[in-house]
Amino acid sequence: MEKLLEFYKTIGVSADVYNYGEQAFERLKERFEAIDRIAEYNQAKVLAAMQKNHVSVACFNATTGYGYDDMGRDNLERVYADVFHTEAALVRPQITCGTHALTVALSANLLPGDELLSPVGLPYDTLQEVIGIHPSPCSLAEYGVAYRQVDLLADGTFDYESIRAAINKKTKLITIQRSKGYATRPTFSVTQIGELIAFCKEIKPDVLVMVDNCYGEFVETIEPSDVGADMTVGSLIKNPGGGLAPIGGYICGTQECIDRCAYRLSAPGLGREVGANLGLMTALYQGFFLAPTVVAGAEKGAIFAANLYEPLGFRCVPNATESRHDIIQAVELGSEEAMVAFCKGIQAAAPVDSFATPIPGEMPGYDSKVIMAAGAFVQGSSIELSADGPIRPPYAVYFQGGLTWLHAKIGILMSLQKMVDAGLVKL
Repeated sequence: MEKLLEFYKTIGVSADVYNYGEQAFERLKERFEAIDRIAEYNQAKVLAAMQKNHVSVACFNATTGYGYDDMGRDNLERVYADVFHTEAALVRPQITCGTHALTVALSANLLPGDELLSPVGLPYDTLQEVIGIHPSPCSLAEYGVAYRQVDLLADGTFDYESIRAAINKKTKLITIQRSKGYATRPTFSVTQIGELIAFCKEIKPDVLVMVDNCYGEFVETIEPSDVGADMTVGSLIKNPGGGLAPIGGYICGTQECIDRCAYRLSAPGLGREVGANLGLMTALYQGFFLAPTVVAGAEKGAIFAANLYEPLGFRCVPNATESRHDIIQAVELGSEEAMVAFCKGIQAAAPVDSFATPIPGEMPGYDSKVIMAAGAFVQGSSIELSADGPIRPPYAVYFQGGLTWLHAKIGILMSLQKMVDAGLVKL
């Protein structure tokens, strides 16, 4: 113990901050055990899917060019479909990010004259230009897709009566964002999402439902695809990539929806037949295999953060005791100065670029300056230790990731130390 405390001192964490963290950790051991049980279930689920589909060394062979008959790529998609309990899946390094995956899913399944409905309020910043809420070339709006939105009620729950009124004969697709994004509303549980899907499909049985599953994979034992989602969408440099996937995204869903997504990603008539894996299969398979354990560590880090900051007077979403449905922890810090101090601590704890100083700056797709702290092995990988947020009231920072629980713990303690050093917190 003395050696550990000495180590923390060498990286700048005082005995007071360390001991404050240990007090929180002692309170959390039972919750952490419950998270490990969920991780064990999900680990077994992934393993079973890999064994069922006879994953072999041959699946890791690289392909180039057109990628015809790519055994590893096609088998990985069968593994994803089995884990998410869907008819089909599209898992490709050619999908560059989560926003791209969502764009493919939306543009493939919406036609001119159709209407898109968000019953959970304003979508995440980068999707607003995709839809055309903020005008942009090649947006859905530019191609004649209308958009309608129903805001959440004041307590963060669904406004069912307004949703009923909003669904009409033109409503083709409903998009549900599971995680909070840059908002301080609750993240929805899979059960809540299932209830909303059932409600919408009772009103219009043929309506398609897409769930943005980013940051939510493997936090629970079920996924949105288990409760009626026609498409479940996410990024491989978040939860399901396990920190090893260097790029990529996935769309799991019905055969018809996935076929259309494949045509949109490549070209009509080509679809899923093209798309070389470029030697990335080992990382994509192994990352998916590790994902349940990595996600469990990140979730522990989020809970630990709330239990450090909430007793100090900062509003946390979720709060220190609420159940968790994604890996993101929002902490309302109240000022730009506090956001910068927090992010400096996360950056200082990174294995890569720990010497860099995060400062607010302009980011494509955002209408406010954004501060980002991330010293990651994969650029922008938010399953790795990171924190970010737009510089606007309530000056909330969004903490997520950590390939291991212990790294997440170090990062959170470093963030608190920077807050103490700046005179923004007194223990």
